[in-house]
Amino acid sequence: MSTPASTPVIDEQLDEQLDAQLTAAPLVPWQLVVWDDPVNLMSYVVRVFRTYFGYPQDHATALMLAVHNEGHAVVATGPRETMEVHAHAMHDFGLWATVRRVPQ
Repeated sequence: MSTPASTPVIDEQLDEQLDAQLTAAPLVPWQLVVWDDPVNLMSYVVRVFRTYFGYPQDHATALMLAVHNEGHAVVATGPRETMEVHAHAMHDFGLWATVRRVPQ
């Protein structure tokens, strides 16, 4: 014996409301900020930037110097979830990092 299948009732107005609610928000860029700390050597920070992000020596060194001299530097920009993954990775390397929205 089979159970009777029910036919869903389609309410076009409800369907339009759901479509409006499900539209994706515009991608707002986020930044990964690495902060200066008194623990890590400058050469180590350069190595982390080179190995994790694949930055060339000159770029990684410039970012490290910004972190050291200015107290912080924006190391990467992109979607929030990606920046959160990067921040977690920086924490695993022992670096202080936060994620922030790109200032408008």
